[in-house]
Amino acid sequence: MNSLRNKVQLIGRLGQDPEIITFEDGGKMAKFSLATDESYKDKNGQKVERTFWHSIVVKNGLVNVVENYVTKGQEIAIEGRLTNRSWDDKDGNKRYSTEVVVNELLMFSK
Repeated sequence: MNSLRNKVQLIGRLGQDPEIITFEDGGKMAKFSLATDESYKDKNGQKVERTFWHSIVVKNGLVNVVENYVTKGQEIAIEGRLTNRSWDDKDGNKRYSTEVVVNELLMFSK
């Protein structure tokens, strides 16, 4: 069996301006939410619209592009991989998050 693949492609709009995080070593990371949507007609013929929110993480060279050119509401296309992480919140509850780590980004508008 071939090795497993982990590839995600999304087209959507930013839910907020990217958060830029600068590390002590000077490296940067960008985080933002991306909204994708779908619409269809239900069995009664009524239009149903659904929005899905995705947590996006950008590292390395693309952070400069995101920091300088990507803003809330902008439509973009991304390609990346899914990653999961977990942590304990302030009350000691285990929390989980699935994020898309971007390796390619295309901007449709400014």
